[in-house]
Parts: sequence; C-alpha cells; structure tokens
Amino acid sequence: MSKLTKRSVDALAAPGKGQAFKWDGELRGFGVRVTASGLKSFILQYRNSEGRSRRIVIGRYGILTVEQAREKAKIQLGSIADGKDPASEKNGRKQAMKVEEVCDWYMSEATAGRILGRRNRPIKSSTLAMDSSRIEQHIKPLLGKRVAETLKIADIEAMQSDIAIGKTAKPRTPGRGGVTKGGAGVASRSVATLQSILNHAVRLDIISSNQGAGARKIAGKKKERRLSVAEIEKLGEAIQYGKQHGEHSTALAIVELMLLTGYRISEVQGLQRDWLHSEGGYVQFPDTKTDGQIRAIGPAAIRLVEEQPVFNSSPYVFPSGITNGHFTAGKACLARLCHVARIEGVTPHTLRHTFGSVAGDHGFSELTIRALLGHAARGVTQGYVHIDEALKLAVTRTSDEISKLLNERNMYA
Repeated sequence: MSKLTKRSVDALAAPGKGQAFKWDGELRGFGVRVTASGLKSFILQYRNSEGRSRRIVIGRYGILTVEQAREKAKIQLGSIADGKDPASEKNGRKQAMKVEEVCDWYMSEATAGRILGRRNRPIKSSTLAMDSSRIEQHIKPLLGKRVAETLKIADIEAMQSDIAIGKTAKPRTPGRGGVTKGGAGVASRSVATLQSILNHAVRLDIISSNQGAGARKIAGKKKERRLSVAEIEKLGEAIQYGKQHGEHSTALAIVELMLLTGYRISEVQGLQRDWLHSEGGYVQFPDTKTDGQIRAIGPAAIRLVEEQPVFNSSPYVFPSGITNGHFTAGKACLARLCHVARIEGVTPHTLRHTFGSVAGDHGFSELTIRALLGHAARGVTQGYVHIDEALKLAVTRTSDEISKLLNERNMYA
C-alpha cells in the first residue's frame, strides 16, 4: 500500500453506488473516501480506549490538500493516544448545531457549488436566492434557535402552520423589494427548503439524523385560471391603450410575448437574441427551470422579437435601461393592463396557462402541449436540433389565434 498523494486521490474513481476507500500506506488509519456522487473526503479510522472501531471525517478534498489532511490526522491520533475519542466529541458538536447554523452552512457550501442538487449539478443561483429568502424570512425566525437534530415532525409542521397564517408576515419597507407574506404556498415551500437542507446536512455528515423527514406539506391549489376569448381581446385593447398613454414599450412587448409563446416570465424577460433561431422556429434556452431546452416559437412571436430595437449592443431582447441586465418589470405592467381592462385574478402564469388552453381548444394532444410549455423533453439530440411538424403546427396555430384575438377589436376601431 503506497502513500496517499494528490495523483492517487485524483485517480480514485467514484463507485456506481455506495462508497469506495483508499488508505495511506504510511499513516495507519488515514485514508480518503469517495461516494457515488464523486465527493471525496479524508477520513481517519481508529479504535478508542474501549477498543471500539471509530471513523471520523477530517475534511473535504479540494478544501484540504493531502498533506494538510495528513497533519490533521496526526494531531487526532495524538489525542487518541491520550485517551480522547474525537468521534464522540464530534457527535456532541453535531447534536448541538442549531437550525440557523445548519442553514448558514448550507448557503455557504451551496453558493460555492459544493452541494449538488437536481441531476447532480450545483444548485442554481435563482434557487439559492429563493432558499435564502425562505431561510431569513420564515425558517430562522421560527426555528433558527432550535437544535437541528432535536426537530420533530410536529415542530416542522407547526412552523408550516405559523407561516400559513401569516405569523412571519412583514409590511413593506422603504426602498425596492416585495412584501413578506404568509399563505399555504409559501409555508409548503419553506418546509420543502428546510427538509432539503437537513437532508444535505445528514448526507454530508454535518448532522447525524433528520427526525423531521416525514413532515407533510400542505397541498397546493392547482392554478387553472385562463383568459377567455373576450378577456384576451380586452387585454389587446389595454396594450394599445398603453402604447398611446406612456406605458413602457418593452414591458408591453414582454406581456404580449408571454401570451404568444406560453413561456415563463423569467424566460421571456431574460431572452437573448442569440437564442432565437427564426428559420428553425425555435428558441434554444441554455438554462430553464427544467434545465436547457429547445422550445418551439411561432411566426407571430418571432416577428415581435425581431421588432425589438437593439440597445447598446445588449445581448437581451428586452434590455434594462438602468443596468446591464434585462428588463424585470413585466409583471407590474401586466397588473396595470389588467386594471385598465378590468380583468381580475391574472398573473404571468395565467398567460402561460392561456396559451396551453388555446392549444387544447385547437385539438392538440396533451403531450404536444406539454412540449410547447417546456414540460416534456424535446430538443438537442446527437448534436442537431429537431422540432417536429406537430409542434410547428401547434405553435403556429396557437400563437396566430392569440395574435388575432389581441388585435381583433383594434382592427375595427
């Protein structure tokens, strides 16, 4: 057995499942462990004064070098020779970790890309922003001072109930930013965030157990609101009214494009010119809520995108006039348009659902509609892009129908 080196640790392959080990040939008990996800950690295997076999994690490879880990292992072996048991001491520290400390650990590690999420990839910054908001606004105020390992199912479900009734709600403060509210949806998502954090902490040996893993989340209400034909026509009138009365042209175009494509508001506002492939009739999103995707887009929507002026060589179709980023006030514009049109209960998701519903009215299958909305895997295969004829027909008929309705009343004005 040879001495552990950087080369030998780098060469240690991840197993198909479980974990694999490589031991140092000079320092007894010192080794490295690799899990199926590829995570490598330095470990020390020893027997305590009672003769029981123990194992502790010294640190993560990449954070510690081989030699740094070796020195730490020597220090631990010295304390073991004096009759101490590092594993018992470490377990005591784990059991004392508060929820707020575990949350801070999670945000630090995840932001650095050292915690893997969906599809074994680093967690997206947009997801971390939402996690941070739930942590600071809801989880820490209600459970932050509790010891993480002592949390029971009842504690987590009680937190959920408190959030749902608005116990952590806060009024708007001066400056930009939204209002912290309660509600069943926020409560359920906060539970999901906490459970995910605790599961990561157990998996990465930060805490020993998660006793609240079985907490049940409040079932969300399915969003089924869609615009009727008359409401689409009214919204079209409101868009024309906005053009004549000082509404921001970029915001109006964003609202219209959401209706013509069924894309999420984040996808429309963040759309870049290079992603649009007009001749192929698709947009190639490098990253969406469900990873990179190829999405069909109809002629009416393509025309709207191509009509948008280029602003200071910005890559965005809808650039911000204030920052180097993209426009972000589409939702507020939609609210103002709906107020003018006297339409209630409309959100950006309503426009998305409307697009899918209009496609359904034309007789297209559920599978085709799911592909249009980005719920099904359609896209890059073996280096080429293919949008099938069913999708082209569906997106063209749907966007053309909505475009016609948006302009119906203005044609005869």
